[in-house]
Amino acid sequence: MSSMSDHNQQRRTSRIPGFYRRTLAERAALVAQWAGLEHEDQAVLLGLSGLSPTQADLMIENVIGIHALPVGIATNFLINGQDYLIPMVVEEPSIVAGVSFAAKLVRSGGGFITTADDPIMIGQIQVLDVDNVYAAAGRVWEARGELLAEANESDPVLLRLGGGARELELRPFPETPVGPMLVIHLLFDVRDAMGANAINTACERLSPLVEDLTGGRVNLRILSNLADRRKATASCTVPAEVLGTSEMHGAEVAASIVEAAAFAAIDSYRAATHNKGVMNGMDAVCIATGNDWRALEAGAHAWAARSGRYTSLTEWWQDDQGDLQGRIELPVAVGTVGGATRVHPAAQVALKILGTQSASELAQVMTAVGLAQNLAAIRALATEGIQRGHMSLHAKQIAVAVGARDDEVMPIVQRMIDAGQINAERAAEILRDLRGE
Repeated sequence: MSSMSDHNQQRRTSRIPGFYRRTLAERAALVAQWAGLEHEDQAVLLGLSGLSPTQADLMIENVIGIHALPVGIATNFLINGQDYLIPMVVEEPSIVAGVSFAAKLVRSGGGFITTADDPIMIGQIQVLDVDNVYAAAGRVWEARGELLAEANESDPVLLRLGGGARELELRPFPETPVGPMLVIHLLFDVRDAMGANAINTACERLSPLVEDLTGGRVNLRILSNLADRRKATASCTVPAEVLGTSEMHGAEVAASIVEAAAFAAIDSYRAATHNKGVMNGMDAVCIATGNDWRALEAGAHAWAARSGRYTSLTEWWQDDQGDLQGRIELPVAVGTVGGATRVHPAAQVALKILGTQSASELAQVMTAVGLAQNLAAIRALATEGIQRGHMSLHAKQIAVAVGARDDEVMPIVQRMIDAGQINAERAAEILRDLRGE
């Protein structure tokens, strides 16, 4: 994780009570001050500038316009002793509020502790038409020094930065639906990149050499999104006393959370929803920073099924003092250079707000967010139920959907909450009453 030399930055705290009650302009100003944003950065966040149609046309194919999503800020995060404000791009109400509340709970227990592996990605080379896959594998292994040196020729810049080819792994499959197959794994350190382009280029460069060595035919040469050499972990302690509600003691809540976690551990139907909650947080940071959230999802769910049965990404238990302990581990292949992270103006601003200095640090922050989001969801489920808080936050969307103007939204929301009726029919009725219809 990065160290902050500036004394003023060292005094910063992500604990901002009442942040959600501030106006949009006030929240934007607070974050701008936190991150030292320029006027141009603030304009990007406020939608006054940002991704242009011309830039969008250079990013993907068949562009016809630009699609926007809200950027929210999660507060209260303390990770490895350092404060963070977390930009999150997401359309679903309650996610940002929930994760901020969970981070406040974790903060009372000392914050999150995170780690990350070296940024090793896996490239796969599929070799077919080989009579003896074991003999072919032996020839490739004998030439691994030459192959690794050749792979390093594909990206001299990455090599100078300390990255590059690290090792080969050989996976013989003597029987497959298309005959014997040898799969070669190239382990490649991609430093601060997500690494897809570097891996794919290196695998393609090795393919002719592999064919010469094996006497076979190379078909696919592509990265794997199960980046299990590039995992990140996050853990936390939540004192039982801070978990209490008006109806339940903290120890009861902690026990209920452990029971909810056990449900996800043993049942794949529950695990899918449980893990979706984790990814609610991680995806939102991934999108905000211009990273590939589909690759993140693919790796996470493949990891959750690595035993042959799909299960929970997180663990929750009570320690000897009755306090709640949580942990998550999963592949996190994200970058801070290359791709949309350096093309999309809003992604650049998000990285400024985060202040992360490396892909490893970004991965650790995202993993802490995933653990916090999971805590928020299962705590709500184990206490008041998910709908009470979610529907209150969803009320704004309902008011807008029935045609309320900006100045009519909050009066409608408040009256729906007071009446305990949060639905479109009630919102439309209140709107008609406000307008005297």
